[in-house]
Amino acid sequence: MARKTIAGAAGPLLGMLIPLFIYIYLKRQPALDPSIVVPVHHFVIVSAVALLAAGIAVAVGISGSRLRNIQVIFLSLAFTSQALVFALHGLSTPGFLLPLTRVPAVAAQLSVLLTAFWLLMSVVPSDHPVVVSLSHVQQLLVPVWASVLLLLGIAAMARPDLVGLIPVDAPPLRTFVALLTVAILLAAGVRYWQSHRYSQFPLQLAIVYSAGWLAVVQIILLTGQVWHVSWWLYHFLLLAAMILLVAGLLSQYGTGASLGTAVRGLFTSDPKERLEAGISPSVRALVVATEAHDSYTAGHSFRVALAAVSLGEAMGVSPEQLRALAQGGIVHDVGKIEVPDAVLNKPASLAPEERILVEKHPLTGYEMCKHLGFMKDELDVIRSHHEKWDGTGYPDGLKSEAIPLLARILAIADVYDALTSDRSYRRRWSHEEARRYIQRQAGSHFDPRCVEFWAHLTEEGPLVQEPAPWSAVTAQAIGVRPVKLG
Repeated sequence: MARKTIAGAAGPLLGMLIPLFIYIYLKRQPALDPSIVVPVHHFVIVSAVALLAAGIAVAVGISGSRLRNIQVIFLSLAFTSQALVFALHGLSTPGFLLPLTRVPAVAAQLSVLLTAFWLLMSVVPSDHPVVVSLSHVQQLLVPVWASVLLLLGIAAMARPDLVGLIPVDAPPLRTFVALLTVAILLAAGVRYWQSHRYSQFPLQLAIVYSAGWLAVVQIILLTGQVWHVSWWLYHFLLLAAMILLVAGLLSQYGTGASLGTAVRGLFTSDPKERLEAGISPSVRALVVATEAHDSYTAGHSFRVALAAVSLGEAMGVSPEQLRALAQGGIVHDVGKIEVPDAVLNKPASLAPEERILVEKHPLTGYEMCKHLGFMKDELDVIRSHHEKWDGTGYPDGLKSEAIPLLARILAIADVYDALTSDRSYRRRWSHEEARRYIQRQAGSHFDPRCVEFWAHLTEEGPLVQEPAPWSAVTAQAIGVRPVKLG
């Protein structure tokens, strides 16, 4: 395992070290490092980087808003910073629109520093108090941040002398800021690499490489000589990073099927289409991996999420919470990835030590998903869907109203689907048998109010009557690649 981990990390590590060695070699060979003063070419390259970063910011921001993922919103803020501040670097090219000023140097440094900061924020667990507070205003983060940067950029172009108030290009602050930025980028890159090892999401790997290249960019900004070939290298590194991120973004979110589903989901009243529109292909792949691990629950996550959304809608839950219920519901059992196959598929009652392993899956899923940017409501669903109204559930022994409402809603859908599915140790129950059981458990296992709405909704039959489209059986047909485990 250790050898496999080291081999896997060799790619990103070499990806960072090779351009760094090229830069050092050029610096040591003056004949290969002449000065090339071409302001117009500089503006063109910087504009290309800024436009690509802006496109990534918009695409990622839309995805983050639709998918209720604060990590993705922070990524959008990182690329917004890169786009707007680096555009200022290009516009202030000496001899283009402005004479020689401090604006280009300050803008280049701030673009990397701010990008690094938001990349770091995107790997902070989503249950951190600061992240929870920001998630409450997530819809405002990108437009407000972009407006602030735009206004500051206009001020810098109108009054270049004001840039002297931000002395990030002058010692000793220059060296401190550079070292801090490199440290932040390496920390973020390592964290994304750790996440990529089990999720295999393309965008995560693209960010790992890009973080390494940005660290090299920062070193060049600190030690490079303006206009020399070695200095030009950082512009092409930034361009390569943006192109790689676009490729990662398209690989992860850009399939025609998912785009069409997303557009339909904006206007449909069909709960199934709304649910599909709110879940990214990568999360679907995570669900496929979970259900492939437990052969008796193929399609379970989709059916549970869809039924829970229908129940929540009937109870008057807000649209934003319905999205959280869908997102949390679809991955509520992801923690089972860590439970051994022999335990999950055992055709008999579980031994006490095996029961303990199974009952850890809500906490395991919670720990996994808080590092993937899931917000508090979704994390509550993942952690608390096995709590019981009378306080005898797990993992926290919560009771009655202390159990989050969305978890109480999902618990009913979860138990119903489990009862009406074939298991290795019993046959499936009929709809009426499962319905009567849930009604009897009102006030002990389930929230009585939730059961009341459920009973009314299911009088004519099950809420979900079709197979799930994301099960391991149909994954290949719809183009979803299961993530690799181990």
